[in-house]
Amino acid sequence: MKLLKIILFLCLFSSIKGFTQESIIYTHDLVDFNHAMKLYESKDYVASQLIFEKIKTSFDEASELKARSYYYEAFCAIRLKQKNGDDLMNSFFEKFPTSTKRNNAFLEVGNYYFNNRSYAYALKWFNKINENSLTLYNQEEFNFKKAYALFAVGSFANSRKYFSRLLNSEKFGAQAKYYYGYMAYQEDDYDEADRYLNQVADDQNFDDDIPYYMANIKFKTGKFKEAIDAAKPLLEESNGIQRSELSKIVGESYFNLNEFDNAIPYLLEYEGKKGKWNNTDYYLLGYAYYQQKNYEEAMTWFTKIIDGNNAVSQNAYYHLGECYLKSDKKQEALNAFRNAKQMSFDEKIKKDAWLNYAKLSYEIGNPYKSVAEVIQEYLAAYPDDFDQSEVRDYLISAYLNANDYEGALNYLKNSTAKNNDEYHKVAFLYGTQLFKDQNYSEAIKNFDLAIETSENSVYKARSLFWRGEAYYRLKSYDQALNSFRRFGDMNEAKETKENSLLLYHLAYTFFQMKDYSQSGGHFNEFIGSSDNSELINDSYLRLGDCYFALSNYFKAIPPYEKVISANESDVDYAQLQIAFCYGYMGDTEKKINALNRFADTNLKSTLRDDAFYELGNSYVKMNKTDDALKAYDQVVEYYPMSSLVPKSLLKQGLVYFNNDQNDPALAKYKLVVNNYPGTEEAKEAVANAKQIYVQQGRVDEYEQFIRNVDFVNVSDEEIENTMFASAEQFYLSNNLEKSVESFQKYLDRFPAGSNALTAHFYQADALSRLNQDEKAIPHYQFILEKEKTPYTEKSLVKVVEFYLQKENWEEALKWLNRLEKEAENEPNIIFAQSNLMKGNYALKNFELAVEYAEKISARPKTDSKIISDAQVIIARSAFETGNLEKARDAFKQVEENATGELKAEAIYYDAFFKHEEGNYKLSNVSVQKLASDYSPYRYWGGKGLVIMAKNFYALEDAYQATYILESVIEKFSEFEDIVEASRSELMKIKEKEAKTNSSVIIEKE
Repeated sequence: MKLLKIILFLCLFSSIKGFTQESIIYTHDLVDFNHAMKLYESKDYVASQLIFEKIKTSFDEASELKARSYYYEAFCAIRLKQKNGDDLMNSFFEKFPTSTKRNNAFLEVGNYYFNNRSYAYALKWFNKINENSLTLYNQEEFNFKKAYALFAVGSFANSRKYFSRLLNSEKFGAQAKYYYGYMAYQEDDYDEADRYLNQVADDQNFDDDIPYYMANIKFKTGKFKEAIDAAKPLLEESNGIQRSELSKIVGESYFNLNEFDNAIPYLLEYEGKKGKWNNTDYYLLGYAYYQQKNYEEAMTWFTKIIDGNNAVSQNAYYHLGECYLKSDKKQEALNAFRNAKQMSFDEKIKKDAWLNYAKLSYEIGNPYKSVAEVIQEYLAAYPDDFDQSEVRDYLISAYLNANDYEGALNYLKNSTAKNNDEYHKVAFLYGTQLFKDQNYSEAIKNFDLAIETSENSVYKARSLFWRGEAYYRLKSYDQALNSFRRFGDMNEAKETKENSLLLYHLAYTFFQMKDYSQSGGHFNEFIGSSDNSELINDSYLRLGDCYFALSNYFKAIPPYEKVISANESDVDYAQLQIAFCYGYMGDTEKKINALNRFADTNLKSTLRDDAFYELGNSYVKMNKTDDALKAYDQVVEYYPMSSLVPKSLLKQGLVYFNNDQNDPALAKYKLVVNNYPGTEEAKEAVANAKQIYVQQGRVDEYEQFIRNVDFVNVSDEEIENTMFASAEQFYLSNNLEKSVESFQKYLDRFPAGSNALTAHFYQADALSRLNQDEKAIPHYQFILEKEKTPYTEKSLVKVVEFYLQKENWEEALKWLNRLEKEAENEPNIIFAQSNLMKGNYALKNFELAVEYAEKISARPKTDSKIISDAQVIIARSAFETGNLEKARDAFKQVEENATGELKAEAIYYDAFFKHEEGNYKLSNVSVQKLASDYSPYRYWGGKGLVIMAKNFYALEDAYQATYILESVIEKFSEFEDIVEASRSELMKIKEKEAKTNSSVIIEKE
């Protein structure tokens, strides 16, 4: 028993001892916990965190003190903004899911982040809270803080849900109404905004923006009068952005009340968003001025609307078009209506804009497409429009104004107007157009159409006349005569301008038919009835030729003398013909005197070599051999390229031979043989030389001489001549294929035969007529390798035409230079010089191009078109070399004389130079002329539009400038240089306009 007591005592002692030790440890940790809490409450979070971290493992797992140590350690980390703060707090929630601190911890952490304005973090913790476990007091505060946090992060829908719980709260109700109303305002729920903001409008605790919001709400809900009443009192005390916005509210409210006069001052006060207006702002002010009929001011604001593609822009562009029309700015109106009709936001505006666009296109032209195409598109878009008949009339006129007679004719063929006067008028006009283009066969078809579809009209008469002229050009003289006579038989012919030319054309037709009696009679009659000095002069010349051809030399002289006394053109030809008349009349002395006078007074005449040659022949006739030899020497010495040189040398040989001067005669013959082999003169020279050698018994010398003449083969002469004659027969009978085959056989057998030169020419001509130019060229070049012959000039022309066709200017220039020097025919000289001008320009040899241009301009008988080409070359070259003053003057001359595309080019440069001088309005007038009168020449039209865009921007019309450039980019894509220039200019303008207009979009590449 005693032992048991001892054991029990020992056990009890041991237990008491252990309990005592454990209580001491626990009491020590509790002291540390309480110390850490005091440090936490005094905001010494670093020290507090260290103690909580140290003691947190000392408490039992089930101990609330352990859970709280983990919690406060994490909260200290959050307050110290340590990166692992959230992780520690999440660790707390995982370890102690039943902790009494858990729900309160979510709230405390959320409140901490909320109080530090970290609303997104606050929401993260607020969202974890079990709202049902909160006290009523905490619930109101929680709802407010969560609502505000949601508001702060822009989650208005969720925020409004929480604020809605507080709308009747005594503590948070006023704030809830303010924020709830503000969010409704921001989300355009103006009824809700009005209801709640109105309830706190007088509360001094809120900012001064509520009156502004209330004014804007009235405006947004269409209560414009109330908006004005609300906003105007605020203007006196406001400034900066708020004043600008209030001005906008008042201005737009007056605008919507149609009180435009009152609206304008307030609209002008608006400063835009961040200093920028948008297209709608510009529209409102422009339309207000438009309603006041202040069109100039309206245009100022409408034209700032660029990059617009909405209902506002469509309205703006339509009204801008009307403003332009009221101000007589039709080109600008055309662009504005075109822009409005391209949009479909308002179909009524679109249709009206379309009609205005079509009518203006007809009236002033269209730079983007043909007027006829524009009108046809309108008719297709609105087939039931009551304006259709009027617009159809515009369409026909548009075709005619654009000289698109083919288009007009095709349209009329498919319309009810087919058999009326308009139809044969258009057929006639299309025929004259084809005639001018030298398409005579097609012209005749259209003249026939005009004749067939009219009974007895002026256009039938005129069609007969020009059909006759077309037949004449085709050398169908019988048919030409028939048409001219039918024209003359019509009473309506007397009403035409062509009637005054009938006798002249009949005379020429008989002249070509070699009926010189009839021809002369008509020329004589024309001279007596006409006052056209140029044609009268030409008629005198041809009248003289008629008498000359009839061998009535005595009567030929007076008409030629009339040409000489007129001193206009062909004076040298008339003088030479008179000399010939004296010769044929047997008065050789008078002939010689006339020829000498001709040679002395016509130093630059292309007929001077003929005069000297004929003078030589006359002296031979009078047996004045020394004078004859000198006259022939004039031909040989001064005109070495003349085809009369071998003839003159041959004549000199004959003179010497007839005077028994055989050695000088042989020398002349040898010159002809050596320098002009293969020609008829060379053949005659060989025959004459043979006669001298045989007469003198110098047969061995003749054999030596003939051995060196490669175009004479005595043994094969008969065979050669037979082969050549056979081939020539095919050629002359127009059997070209057989001719080519036969001449090739001849040339293969006798490459240096006496007829080789002629054979090569015939072969080249036949191949050319068979459209085998590549094969013809070597034959022409064979001829050109020889000294000058009667075939030289024609061969030069053919070779030149070949290389011009291929646009091979380098090769063409080589032959053109030779043609210019060697040609005797005036038209060929002009042909050479005009193409030397063009070729040097094409190869950028601008100085040479100008030299030839000035040379050809100085020629008296140069065609006006060639002179126009010369003027434009001078102008272009001056521009290319930077001599702008000379270029401007030269293009002025071009504009006065040119037609067609050259005229269009000249007008473009007129616009260019006016732009450079700052005459922007006059420059636009030139571009408009280009668009209306020369629309087929799209390249120059496109370049002109770029100039026009620059002009408009310089005139502060950004709308026109950008619209035109955008249209050019869209409509002129085939011209890369124009599109690139437009893009560059458009980018410059948009970059500048974007500084003040927020609607402008800059698209960077």
